This record gives sequence, C-alpha cells and structure tokens, in this order.
Amino acid sequence: MSKLKDERVIMAMSGGIDSSVSAALLKEKGYSVIGVFMKFWKDKGKTCSNMCCSPESEKRARIVAQKLNIPFYVFNFEEQFKEKVVDYFLKEYKAGLTPNPCVVCNKEIKFGLLVKKLLSLKADYIALGHYAKNNGRLFKGKDKDKDQSYFLWQLDKKILKKTLFPLENLTKPEVRKLAKKFDLPVVNIPESQEVCFITQTTNQFLEKHLKTRPGEIIDTNNQVVGKHNGLWFYTIGQRRGLEVQQGPYYVLDKDIKKNVLIVTKNEKDLYQKELLAQKANWISEPKMPSKIMTKIRYGHKPSSATISKKGNRIKVEFIKPQKAITSGQSVVFYKGQELLGGAIII
Repeated sequence: MSKLKDERVIMAMSGGIDSSVSAALLKEKGYSVIGVFMKFWKDKGKTCSNMCCSPESEKRARIVAQKLNIPFYVFNFEEQFKEKVVDYFLKEYKAGLTPNPCVVCNKEIKFGLLVKKLLSLKADYIALGHYAKNNGRLFKGKDKDKDQSYFLWQLDKKILKKTLFPLENLTKPEVRKLAKKFDLPVVNIPESQEVCFITQTTNQFLEKHLKTRPGEIIDTNNQVVGKHNGLWFYTIGQRRGLEVQQGPYYVLDKDIKKNVLIVTKNEKDLYQKELLAQKANWISEPKMPSKIMTKIRYGHKPSSATISKKGNRIKVEFIKPQKAITSGQSVVFYKGQELLGGAIII
C-alpha cells in the first residue's frame, strides 16, 4: 500500500473495528483520509441494530473520525440499496433461487456508488476494511478465516486500480491489537451479521415481504409426504425445518411452475459432479478449458474442477462431486491465492 504525495482516500467506515483500524492505518501512512458512513435501507417499522445502518454505528464512526482528525461525511444510500440489493434479494428468492446479496452490495453500493463519490470529492482512491489483497489483481487476504475475496468477484480492473484494502496483510487478532494501539473505541464491538438488512431471521423477512404460498412436498418417488408454506423458505440441502414425518429428509429441488418442493432421504442425491453458471466476470481470465480451484459458497472448502465455455455460460466439472450446489449462489474461481473471477450458478 504505497503512497504518493497528497493522495486522498475515501474510507468507508461502518463504526466497526475493521474499518476503524483501516482508517487509522491510512492516516498513519500519510494519506489524506475522508471518512464516510453509508446509510443503507432498513425494514419499515424495524429498528436497525446491525453494523451497517444503526445510529450507534454512525456515532462510533463519527467518534473514530474525530479521534483521527479526519473529515467525516454521511451518505444516504437507502433508496439505491433498496433497489439494487433488497429488491434483487426478494426477486431471486421468489424465483426459487438462493441469492448472495453481499456480492451485489459490493459491486453496486460499496464500490459502485463510492467510486462516483470519489470523483465528486476529487479523491484518488476508495478504501474498505475487507480482508483481501489487491495489486491490480485480486488475492485472498492473509487471514484465511476472514478472507472476503469471495464476495468481490464482480469487481472490474478499473475499480480495483482505485481501491485500497489496508488490512490485506493482517489477521483479525493483529487488527484487534492495532485497535488498542490506536486507542479506538471499537475493540469490543461484535461482528456484524452477513445479511445486514435482515434484523430477524431470513424466513421472517421473506414471510413479511413475499407472504406464504402453500404447496406440496414430494419425495423422489413422486409421493406426497408433506406441505410447505412457500418455496422461498427452503434452500437446497436443507434438512431442518421440514414438516415431514418419518424423516430425515433433505431439500433436493424446487418445481417453481407446480409450486412443489422435492425432498430425498438419501443424502447422496445432493451430490453433483458438474454445474452451469452464467453472467461470468473475469478479473484475470484463464485460458479454457482450465483446471482450477472453485468455491460454490462462501463457507465452502475450495475444490478442484475443470472449467470450460459452453456458449455464453461456464461449465464446471468437479474432480469430486459437490454437495448441495445451489442456484443463485456464486461459483468463484481461484488460481492459488488469486481470485480470477466468478459466475452465478443456474
């Protein structure tokens, strides 16, 4: 993270430990830092307690900025967040898919809208407290347990050239030590939840906004074994929460047209050796076909596969079958520590 004289950086500050330490590190290195708190959409009638939008988070971010003696702005992105992230989230679930809103938020809000602010504030860079590395190409962060590169696959090279990740060579324990060193009032702040705009459970949120649509649950022999309240309440591989007798059953598939949930007692049915994905984005596109490491969800252990083009789609053939491949999720491609790109599973 080298710097030139008078380089100005917009630092996205959430009031949490990662972004606060990032701001302090940038200031220590001599950057001209501008602290920014982004207000996101919150569910009507709900008090936002999450890191991304609560009044307490904004207050902490402001206090940190004052302590570091840097300018501080609040940007209201509620309308854009609702349109780009929340509406997308609900639309995908209604279509029977399981989306990843963090991927979209990074592309459309945290990077997309911040880049526009970068121009208006005449800044040179934007910075975020993500655990990832960037040198014009994208790499995993040093902390294997906190690495967030998976969520960044939709970024493009132009944005990466304007982006700094101050925590790229740090682990979470090291960040906590730095927070104490800088005497920042964020040392004991808990981690924010993954889906920042949901204050209860995902199913409660979906029930409020998509309501219920009861239908049949059938097994692989086409026998009715129960009833469901709406296909959006279930995801592939799910075992708990199924009101079915003589289980356990696993969610195997969804028939959207017939409003039918398909389940199986055989866990082996969940394993597949290949998938198709669309809307690929490449930061460093490999030659195809190519043997590569893949992740089919954030918490998934990387697995070896061969990828190839099939029309405008990407075909992924795994060396070993993978469990519960889920439409709507991101499949992300790595070569060693480098994130090459990704696509949406169909």
